[in-house]
Amino acid sequence: MAALPGNQTSADRYDIAIIGGGINGCGIARDATGRGQRVFLCEQNDLGSGTSSASTKLIHGGLRYLEYYEFRLVREALREREVLWGIAPHIVRPLRFLLPYHRKLRPQWLLRLGLFLYDNIGGRKLLPPTRTVNLRKDIVGQPLKPDFTTGFEYSDCWVEDSRLVVLNAAAASAMGARIEPRTRCVSAVREGDGWLVTLEPADGGARYEIRAKVLINAAGPWVDAVTQNVVRDNHRAPVRLVQGSHIVVPKLYDHDGCYIFQNEDKRIFFVIPYEQDFTLIGTTDRDYQGDPAKVRASEEEIAYLCRSASDYLRTPVTPDMVHWTYSGVRPLYAEHEQASGSAAQAATRDYVLKLDDEAGAAPLLTIFGGKITTYRRLAESVMEKLGAHLDRRQGRAAGWTGEVPLPGGEFPRQGFERELAQLSGLYGFLPTDVLRRLLRLYGTRASVLLGNARSIGDLGRNFGAGLFEAELRYLAQYEWARRGDDVLWRRTKLGLRLDEAQRAAVDVAMQELASGPRVAELTA
Repeated sequence: MAALPGNQTSADRYDIAIIGGGINGCGIARDATGRGQRVFLCEQNDLGSGTSSASTKLIHGGLRYLEYYEFRLVREALREREVLWGIAPHIVRPLRFLLPYHRKLRPQWLLRLGLFLYDNIGGRKLLPPTRTVNLRKDIVGQPLKPDFTTGFEYSDCWVEDSRLVVLNAAAASAMGARIEPRTRCVSAVREGDGWLVTLEPADGGARYEIRAKVLINAAGPWVDAVTQNVVRDNHRAPVRLVQGSHIVVPKLYDHDGCYIFQNEDKRIFFVIPYEQDFTLIGTTDRDYQGDPAKVRASEEEIAYLCRSASDYLRTPVTPDMVHWTYSGVRPLYAEHEQASGSAAQAATRDYVLKLDDEAGAAPLLTIFGGKITTYRRLAESVMEKLGAHLDRRQGRAAGWTGEVPLPGGEFPRQGFERELAQLSGLYGFLPTDVLRRLLRLYGTRASVLLGNARSIGDLGRNFGAGLFEAELRYLAQYEWARRGDDVLWRRTKLGLRLDEAQRAAVDVAMQELASGPRVAELTA
């Protein structure tokens, strides 16, 4: 094996090696590193490029999970809403959702009961409670068909999902974790009391090895592929792949409220204001076969979402209105569900941790399922489950991740507008909408991105829609961005606003910047 740069050797030693750079893997890396563990994480593509960037962007309890008696999951998720808002007020913010009463579907008493539980089992403190809404008089009723006269409004939160992944990785890196995106784990074999892990960089670099006491398979929809092809375990992982697709259409209404609608097939879907000028509609639930990297929203799913939204909205939604689609594959634990023939939407969204350490073998922890909302609690559960296999090291105590802000989140939950005013005072040459976008994505780190700039010219080339060279340079140096898609569709959503030529220019610029050094100095 070839030697690595700097002081690294061909077989560096770590306490924990993690395969998978989605929200679960990066959340575990942050928690473990903060507790003093030596952590290595690899991801075959960009961070958060799979399921973690294809969510409905919600930090929510999951109202519909109450119907499946998933009370523990709902309670845990509800409690996390204000915790995550507290540690990341730049990328997490409260939303209000309207659930219209539909005479032909769930009865009013059931909706009221569900929302009563939703309000009271999750330790809600700052989020407003549920209220009954007269849809003929309230502004939230205006976009709906006149058939709907009564609704129930409740609270949940929005999250920039891809950024949540990257910020957890950045925090872990700042504390000493080694984060290696675009690096494929070729093999992992037990050797002595640990693991010998072989890695292959995607850029054609030489393969190299690391050693770790514990191996974590957090590969999401690739969890079974890692089990069979990397760890070489002949037992198939009990995972059920479920596709969820979303569509983005032009803005459908003028207020900032959101909707949760019911369908006759018992599925629910959301209609949410998106990126100022658009509306997000999703998601679907259907079993998926094939390579998760090739998942795409099908014509059938697009038609389903358009038809479903049109059942409620005065303005019909049609496939020709669709500006963009995205789709992801959820890796749900399914030891029994598929065998029983249950519907995809009924499969549990709870996470399951399977530890293989029989007869003193080097520990392998495999992660199934999970929601972006509960990623932090999943990481805590992982650390608890692995406690007997890890040396006690000097570091933070259990639970620290719910108290220490993520990079850029060092301001009060309800202090966004004050931060924006301060940023405007420093960089008044930029339009307010550009500064608001930067603060929403980078929080207090926006001032690092903008640096000593005193005019727009100081920010370098303008690629369009307020995206300047300075932002590309920041993302390359601090956030592992290497290609245009990393910037345009994950760390930002500016791909919605740039034309094909502009997107191509961003890709060329990012490939040039990718050859420069990465600086790991974001605060932990």
